[in-house]
Amino acid sequence: MTATTLPSRSFCLIRHGETTANADEIIAGVTDVPLTQLGRDQAHALSHRTWSEPIAIFASPMSRAQHSAELAFPGRAVELNDGLRERDWGVFEGQSLSEQPVREDTPDQGESWPDMLMRVHTTILEICAASPAALPVLVCHSGIIRAARVLWTTGDVGQRPPNAIPLLFEKTGEQMMEKTL
Repeated sequence: MTATTLPSRSFCLIRHGETTANADEIIAGVTDVPLTQLGRDQAHALSHRTWSEPIAIFASPMSRAQHSAELAFPGRAVELNDGLRERDWGVFEGQSLSEQPVREDTPDQGESWPDMLMRVHTTILEICAASPAALPVLVCHSGIIRAARVLWTTGDVGQRPPNAIPLLFEKTGEQMMEKTL
């Protein structure tokens, strides 16, 4: 599935720092889990980064993304956006990653993949439209990054994105290209 509408500008996605669920290989879509010490260190390391243009910072309302944004951008305003939350895996929340269902299946009591794609599409289009003078930097989750890939780059979810590494979704003409910053 490829989205027909491209965002109005380039944007950057950053997956939160490592969490206890990441370390334990547990599904924690909407389950609020804390960052590990490594995750805090990963997020803090971003605070030393120099950006080549002005940025506007947005984050998922989940504590792991909020905490990562606070560590990465100390003293900067962070706008929370519910559309950047991770997918709800329903009955699979808290289970081992090895139990995770196929992405295209809708988990009982969870969010469907098409619904998530629509949510991510709408959210990122709105954020980009509201940020004409600054690069939107979105501190979010693996699922958001994978949805953006499906919507605007390869059409495939690709590999699990690394924690706390900025990924630029660069708009060039009528294409978006993902690259690590």
